[in-house]
Amino acid sequence: MTVATITSKGQTTIPQEIRAYLGVHPGDKLEFLIDVQGQVVLTPLTSDVRELKALLPKPKKKVTVEQMNKIIAKRGSKE
Repeated sequence: MTVATITSKGQTTIPQEIRAYLGVHPGDKLEFLIDVQGQVVLTPLTSDVRELKALLPKPKKKVTVEQMNKIIAKRGSKE
């Protein structure tokens, strides 16, 4: 069993073993929920960027960086 102490400011350190299990790192966010049995559930709010890959469809045609820069410059100018 892993134990942590709460400070007077309500802060605690998540033990390394638990951080490794959850796959969390400094700056990651955690969600705390109380389930119907009254248990506290701790869930990391982290995602691997590769999980986002399928969210957007593939572009119909490829665009170069130079083409993108031209479009951005054109839209930013006062026509």
